[in-house]
Amino acid sequence: MLLIPAIDLKNGQCVRLRQGRMDDVTVYSDDPVTVAKRWADEGAERLHVVDLDGAIKGQPVNIKVVEQIAEAVKIPVQVGGGVRDEETVQRYLNAGVAYVIIGTKAVNTPHFLRDLCIEYPRHIIVGLDAKDGRVALNGWAKVTHHDVVEMAQHCERDGVEAIIYTDIGRDGMMNGFNSASTQKLAKAVNTPVIASGGVSSLEDIRVLKEIESDGVTGAIIGRALYEGGLSFKDCLAAAR
Repeated sequence: MLLIPAIDLKNGQCVRLRQGRMDDVTVYSDDPVTVAKRWADEGAERLHVVDLDGAIKGQPVNIKVVEQIAEAVKIPVQVGGGVRDEETVQRYLNAGVAYVIIGTKAVNTPHFLRDLCIEYPRHIIVGLDAKDGRVALNGWAKVTHHDVVEMAQHCERDGVEAIIYTDIGRDGMMNGFNSASTQKLAKAVNTPVIASGGVSSLEDIRVLKEIESDGVTGAIIGRALYEGGLSFKDCLAAAR
């Protein structure tokens, strides 16, 4: 079970949002690079970085900070938020980012995702955010009619390396992740699924372990590590 600390970037700072609301933000650090080094030092095997400003604007805003993080740590970094063109993908990969996460455009422009998977095999992850089983776009500002399981199956056919699944209703709320919907999605595809949104306790880690055999290979942990009293080392021990 791969446990991945989250570093959300807004105005160059490390922050967390509640349910994706840009007006409900908590700043944790003015130095995201130091935060990244901390998680790497504590045993993280991968980092999850999101450019929140980029997700809203539709193009990267904090790309220089991302480049600094990728240079500062020796572990793989996966990055998303505002990735809408191949030039951005190429710039991230050239900077040392291991995986680029495609969100909104994977849904709006399916051939874009397919072309990226062909051009950059093993480097493209799709982020599927859902509310009540429907895909949400544009930094969660819009909920579509697309069924998230069907969309995951489309992404699998395109050849994505992994699928990050986020239940909007649970994200940043510190009340556990949606294990049932995560398990359902993982069972519907053969592509590895990374859980996101709501992981807040060691019990959540144990639940994740129970559905690991269904294809849930990892989890992204955010707010609980920053203010929930959850020790990353304890999480790693529970995952093992």
